[in-house]
Amino acid sequence: MSDIVNSVAELEKLYGVPGDASIVKESPRITPHYRAYIEASPFVSLATVGPEGIDCSPRGDKPGFVRIHDDKTLMLPDRRGNNRIDSLRNVVRDPRTALLFLIPGVGNCLRVNGRAHLSVAPALLESFAVEDKAPRSVLVLAVETVYFQCARALIRSELWNPARHVDPKSLPSAGEILAALSQNTVGGETYDREWAGRAAKTMW
Repeated sequence: MSDIVNSVAELEKLYGVPGDASIVKESPRITPHYRAYIEASPFVSLATVGPEGIDCSPRGDKPGFVRIHDDKTLMLPDRRGNNRIDSLRNVVRDPRTALLFLIPGVGNCLRVNGRAHLSVAPALLESFAVEDKAPRSVLVLAVETVYFQCARALIRSELWNPARHVDPKSLPSAGEILAALSQNTVGGETYDREWAGRAAKTMW
């Protein structure tokens, strides 16, 4: 017998049948209960797929920054970042998109799968402006499935437990990583020292 699972049939034999709760929680639209999760969340992971592979990118803002246009449509502004546009590059070539919403202190998270496109409609961009700065694009997601993920992963990880928080100084800084990868042509102490001020000026 192979040590590698090579088929869906083998996988289903290994794991068995999902329980009723795992099935009934899935909805093709945003229900009032799921709306509450989205409106309370200040953070979402954005997963996309493209010819070069998959990408998962963090997105964060004030709670409710992902706008519920209606029960089948979500809108996510693309705030300023590093301009790599990995996720956006994927979306314009393959619309399959997934969101994972997290809420600090809450065990359950929320998963939304669907198909997305990017809008640059001036009125829509302006409606998402913060401090008079509009995003350059808005991701519009046509919802296909919505369901909550049970709390086991967050319980095991103790993600919200302050006693388990890691001291950032125990890890390499962004400047140190950049310096090592660029043979000291990018990054270093200057990068780390100036980052907070640079971020504050380019948050929106």
